[in-house]
Amino acid sequence: MQITLAESFDVGTRGAYYDGTGAIRDVIQNHLLQVLSLLTMEPPSGRTPDAVSNEKFKVLDSIRPLRPGDAVRGQYRGYRDVDGVAPGSTVETFAAVRLEIYTWRWAGVPFTIRTGKSLPVTATEVLVRLRPPPRAVFGASALPEGDHIRFQLEPDISISLGARVKLPGEAMVGEPVELVACHRRGDGRPPYERLIGDAAVGDQSLFAREDSIEAAWRVVEGVLDDRTPVHDYEPGSWGPPQADQLLAPGEHWHVPGSAAPAG
Repeated sequence: MQITLAESFDVGTRGAYYDGTGAIRDVIQNHLLQVLSLLTMEPPSGRTPDAVSNEKFKVLDSIRPLRPGDAVRGQYRGYRDVDGVAPGSTVETFAAVRLEIYTWRWAGVPFTIRTGKSLPVTATEVLVRLRPPPRAVFGASALPEGDHIRFQLEPDISISLGARVKLPGEAMVGEPVELVACHRRGDGRPPYERLIGDAAVGDQSLFAREDSIEAAWRVVEGVLDDRTPVHDYEPGSWGPPQADQLLAPGEHWHVPGSAAPAG
């Protein structure tokens, strides 16, 4: 499973704030670990906020804390010239991590997360690749990658199902296809406006509970600050190439907004 939150813009006028935070604290610890927990939690016992929070906590509490070898940090060239940023800053504007969830359901399943500023696009997307079949249905010389499910959360909301299907004709030849169900954003309230409104009426459904927040901090604590080196990358690129080292052999980072290959 891959989760990407990409932003095409830089830190702008938030240099002083961002230089005390960085991508891991700003995005991975809260936003993306929450997305991960929602995707991998067991069905809640009811529709109450606590029922959902209980299952989210179980996931976060089952993630092995990150070690330096599980993370790659990057900084786009020009970041240190921003007002409020220290001249020799080693704060990351890009971060990629590899996670493991120690439960019976998710044992052995690799999870990778990346986020960054000054990347090629602004998008949030999840790619879930299913295990490939034990034998090639279409007689291919090499087994294709497994089918996939793709969730796009930003800028539009969509769910895509990717599979390999038979081409018309007598020959058993397959091709990758993707079925996309897309819902474009309407005129609903912006996310933070909705959260403030929910807080005003006491609705905790979209808020993280204290135990989940503490569990998320335990996950990232081992890779905060300068415990891993920071690598330069060009604005408009997909971050430092060292992030590829977090993937399994033969894997590649999925580009948000593009159809994931179904093998």
